[in-house]
Amino acid sequence: MFILAEFINATATVLGIALNLYMWIVIIRALLSWVNPDPYNPIVQFLHAMTDPLMNRVRNWIGMGGGMGIDFSPIIILLGIVFLQEFLVTSLRMLAMQLQ
Repeated sequence: MFILAEFINATATVLGIALNLYMWIVIIRALLSWVNPDPYNPIVQFLHAMTDPLMNRVRNWIGMGGGMGIDFSPIIILLGIVFLQEFLVTSLRMLAMQLQ
């Protein structure tokens, strides 16, 4: 059981780091949308490649048609990340502690 507990704990740690990293990518992408960055910049292209698939799904889900002017998709994604961090990562860590 010790090995399983350590595996679950390591999974929770990696998942927490990945969610935190993606949260910062979304924040940087949202901040860059306030200015007009060079679309050919490799960093801007990376940020768009990492965030566009999820943001487009959220925009379609909330019905961002007609050019409302305010894009709420980064806020919804950040709330989803915080939920996953608080619920999933914490639950995995508690499960690992119970298995030890």
